[in-house]
Amino acid sequence: MTRLLAAVTSVVLSGCSCNGFEVPPLPEKVLGTCTYTNKFSQLTECKDYVGEWSEKEATEDCKSNGANIVLAQKCGIAPAEKFGDCIFIVDEAKQKFARVELPGTDSAKCASMERGCELFGGGSFQPSTVCGGLTGLDGPSGLPTFQQPTLDCKEPLAGEPAGKGPDGKVCSWSMISGATEEGRDFNAYGNCDMVRTQRPYYPAPPAPDSTQADARMEDPAYAADVQWVKNQIQSTACVCCHSTVAPKGSSNWFLESGPNFFNSFFPRGLAMGAGWIDTVGFGAFPPEQNNGFTRATPMNPNHTIFVTTDDARMKRIFEAELAFRGKSRADFADQVYGAGPLDAQRFYVPQACDSGEGVAADGTITWIGGKARYVYVMDMNATSPGVPPNLDIPMGTQWRIDVPWMGGTPIESGSVKYGVVPDGLSQRSPLTGAPAPLEAGKQYYLYVLQDIAIPVTRCLFTMP
Repeated sequence: MTRLLAAVTSVVLSGCSCNGFEVPPLPEKVLGTCTYTNKFSQLTECKDYVGEWSEKEATEDCKSNGANIVLAQKCGIAPAEKFGDCIFIVDEAKQKFARVELPGTDSAKCASMERGCELFGGGSFQPSTVCGGLTGLDGPSGLPTFQQPTLDCKEPLAGEPAGKGPDGKVCSWSMISGATEEGRDFNAYGNCDMVRTQRPYYPAPPAPDSTQADARMEDPAYAADVQWVKNQIQSTACVCCHSTVAPKGSSNWFLESGPNFFNSFFPRGLAMGAGWIDTVGFGAFPPEQNNGFTRATPMNPNHTIFVTTDDARMKRIFEAELAFRGKSRADFADQVYGAGPLDAQRFYVPQACDSGEGVAADGTITWIGGKARYVYVMDMNATSPGVPPNLDIPMGTQWRIDVPWMGGTPIESGSVKYGVVPDGLSQRSPLTGAPAPLEAGKQYYLYVLQDIAIPVTRCLFTMP
């Protein structure tokens, strides 16, 4: 039976018309999860064993896909980071189902994903937001509304020394790239609930055999390096998702995994730690604003992905871990950038608007794709915006307005005029005063976002 199921759930991404069935209500019980590479498509997939599976059945099935099951975990890929789910009825009478989550963000591939699931796999494709599905979460993207970073200053915990902020307080940016003071716990001084809105947080299993014994931990010098890395991460917002404090479970590697938490990393994560993969797209604070911590920036693209006070030491430790696993830079030569959709947006090259988008002679701004929280008008050669704190207002931004994340209502196309800030919204660029007038006959770049990292219109228009 497990060989048959493995063959059925290996989703082939090609084919013709689709014949999906109506999915019955699935049980809430999930025995475990299996992350593997599809033998046909060579793409990563994640499968949940839903309902009344035995541990032996699910373990054998996962092994048939060349992977090891992780018990008591779900895939949990965020709606905005997957095409959807492919549901298989293994034995409806016995309430046994398989749910395969298909990661990806290129909506042009939705049709082939559906065909692969239904025609070749024999399953039923349930689209996520990427492919036009609904999720019932905060926003139409299926993600919580992005909460802009705040600088929180708090009294030090009892028994801890005075902070370096005003009146001895400890000041920390509540942002993915934020950090509290070295030696302190970000959980105590930052706002992890806010941080988790700033990325597609979802639980994900660690690398296989992450709890294996590791004789290297008996070496005092090695153990000290591992502990130093843990201490650095504990002081940064990474702890919000890569720790058991995460409300739905940790995301892949996590600090409490043991006896050596490095074993919970997949090789790609280690390569980012070593600075072998460019992670500029995730954004960074300058160290002088972030308690001495920083990470990869456009000026230093080879920095480790980790927010740290000692880039060189962090990279040396992760390079050594990669060497221990027999990995070299050459193994990651085809993985130049690590921020996924954020990199794709950062390097996006706009084309001419073709559906009437742009700024009219009277200043009215028109876009397509739905309501917006962020509206930019930029020079035609401006870099496409990225994420805060350092990539979201590129040079050449003429005007940007924001809808506040708390209580703000997204705005409709045609409801805004250039240079006029509607009631309840804020102007982020320029910081003060009116923007420079737009010149007739000149091209500009219109960039409109449903929310941070979710663009709806980005094209070049000519000012009439």
